[in-house]
Amino acid sequence: MREIFAGLPWWVKWVAVPVIALVVFGSLIVSILGFVIGLLFKLLLFVALVGGLVYVVRKFTAASSSKSDW
Repeated sequence: MREIFAGLPWWVKWVAVPVIALVVFGSLIVSILGFVIGLLFKLLLFVALVGGLVYVVRKFTAASSSKSDW
């Protein structure tokens, strides 16, 4: 493989081959990136919702326990 690339100009190695790889595998790369970004967004949303739920529950339980002290 190195012998094949050794005789080629630099623009073939550094421009043409990556462009061909992007054309061939571009949809696969985009779908994998979309899946990963979607998963991270859902994970962040889940953490925010659980954190909000814990905050609301603690606030109401603290408020109800302080009212019972009176």
